[in-house]
Amino acid sequence: MTGTGPRVPLTETARRYGVLTHTLIRTVSLGERLAEPRILRTQARAVLDALGIRLESAPPVPEHTPGTLIAANHISWLDAVALLAVEPVTVLAKREVGQWPLVGTLARRIGTRFIDRAAVRELPYTVAELADTLRSGRSVLVFPQATTWCTVEGGSFRRAAFQAAVDAGAPVRPTTVDYLQHGEPSTVAAFLGGDDFTTSLRRVAAARHLTVRVTAHPLLRGSDRRTLAAEARAAVGGTRPPVHAGPYVHV
Repeated sequence: MTGTGPRVPLTETARRYGVLTHTLIRTVSLGERLAEPRILRTQARAVLDALGIRLESAPPVPEHTPGTLIAANHISWLDAVALLAVEPVTVLAKREVGQWPLVGTLARRIGTRFIDRAAVRELPYTVAELADTLRSGRSVLVFPQATTWCTVEGGSFRRAAFQAAVDAGAPVRPTTVDYLQHGEPSTVAAFLGGDDFTTSLRRVAAARHLTVRVTAHPLLRGSDRRTLAAEARAAVGGTRPPVHAGPYVHV
C-alpha cells in the first residue's frame, strides 16, 4: 500500500479544482432531475473525470436487476461516487454525510437514505424502509462494514441490511471497490482517522494516475441474513475466487 502516492504538479491540481467546481455547479443546477438514473450516472462520472480518476469495471455490471441490495466494502467517500457512476441506485449513508457542505445537499437530491448509527431503536424502521425500497424495484447500495477501512479485508459486515433483502425477497450483489496507482494498491483515497472531507479531497485532487476499480460479483440469494452477510463478506474480501466475464475495462 502507498501512503500519499505519486502527485501531479500544483498547476494540474489547481486545474482539477476548477473543473470540479464547474462540475458541481452544473450538478447543483440540475435540481431534482439529478435523481434520474442516466443523469446521475453522467454526473458521477463527471466528478471522477474532474479529479483525474480513471474508472474501471469487471465484469461489466449486468443489465439492471430491479430491487437488488448492493453490498460493497467501504474505503473512501469516493466509493459511492464510483458505484453511482456504474449503476445509479439509492444509497444508504450515515447521517453525518447529510450535514457535509454541498455533498449533503447533493446526497439528499439523489434520494439518499440516512441512518443514525447511534439510534439503535430506529434500526427496525430503517430495515423496513429499505425492504420497501427493494420491493418497489429500486436497488439499494449499502456499506455493511459501517465504517471506512484502508483495505478490502478490514471489518466484518453488519447484518441489518441483509435482513431487508430477506424480507423483500431481493438478491444481494457483493461488490468490491479497489484504488490503485500505477497498477499498485493505493491508500490515497482512504478516509480514515482524523481526516475531514477537505483534507481527503485535497489528497485525492493531487494524486497521479489514481484508478478506482469496481468488481461486481455473482448475485446471492437466501433467507438467512447471517449467511448472506457472511457470503457477501467472503466475496467482497476475495476469500472466494471472483467470477470474471472479462478483463477490467475503462467505463
